[in-house]
Amino acid sequence: MNEAGTVHPAAAEGFAAGAETYARGRPDYPPQVDEWLKTALGLRERRVALDLGAGTGKFTRHLVATGAHAIAVDPVPPMLEQLRKLAPAADARVGTAESIPADTSSVDVVVCSQSFHWFSTPAALAEVHRVLRPGGVLGLIWNVRDESVEWVAQLTKLIAPYEGDAPRMASGEWHKLFPAPGFGPLRETRFLHGHTGSPERVIVDRVLSISFIAALPSDVRASVATQVRNLIASTPSLANKPEVTFPYYTAAYHCVRTH
Repeated sequence: MNEAGTVHPAAAEGFAAGAETYARGRPDYPPQVDEWLKTALGLRERRVALDLGAGTGKFTRHLVATGAHAIAVDPVPPMLEQLRKLAPAADARVGTAESIPADTSSVDVVVCSQSFHWFSTPAALAEVHRVLRPGGVLGLIWNVRDESVEWVAQLTKLIAPYEGDAPRMASGEWHKLFPAPGFGPLRETRFLHGHTGSPERVIVDRVLSISFIAALPSDVRASVATQVRNLIASTPSLANKPEVTFPYYTAAYHCVRTH
C-alpha cells in the first residue's frame, strides 16, 4: 500500500488469485512464537489483538490461542474467506493499514505478520499508533527463507526476475521508519523454523503463493512452476523425496507505544 492506502497491484491481484495456494503453501510459525506473544507482547485473556494484513489467518490463529479477542484486518476479500475457515473465532474485517476499522485507543496489540513491508509508510504507522492504547505494543513478524541453504538461494534467483516493484521484507526499506515518533525502540528476536511436507506443497505451492508470481499470466506462472520442479529434481536432497523440509528463520520485532 502507498501513502493514500492504495493496495499494490501485486498484492491485490496476486493474493486474490492465489488465496487457496497461499493457505496451502505458506508455513505456520514456530512454537516459540506463542511464548513471544505472551511475554514480549503481553497477550492474554481480555486483551484485544489486531492482526493487520492478516491474509488467510495463519498467524491469527496464534492470537486466538492466547485467549485475547482477535481482530483480523485485510484488504483482499478472498484472503479473508480463507481466514474465516482457518480462524473462525476471529473478528474478520475488510480494511487497509491507512484506514484501520477500529476505534482510537481500542487495541492492546497490533501484529503485522508477513505484511508490514507492504504498507511501511508514515501514514500507516500513524494509524497503528491511533488504534493502540498508550502502552500498547506493535509486533512485526516474518518467516524468512534461509538462503544459506544452496537450493533455497537458487530458488530466490529463479523468482527474482519476476519481482518488479513489489515491496520485499528483505529489502530493509520498512526498517527505515524506525525509530518512530510515539514508539519506543524496536527489539528483535529470531527463531529457527522449517516447513515439512511434500515438495509440491512446501516448495512449489510456496513459490506459487508469492504475490508477484500469483499475479503472473497463467502460462508464465506454469513456466515458473516447471522451473521449480526442475530444481527439485536436480537437487539430491529433494529429488524423489516424499517429504522435505523448507528451512526458514522467523524474525520477530516489537516496540511499545510510549505516548
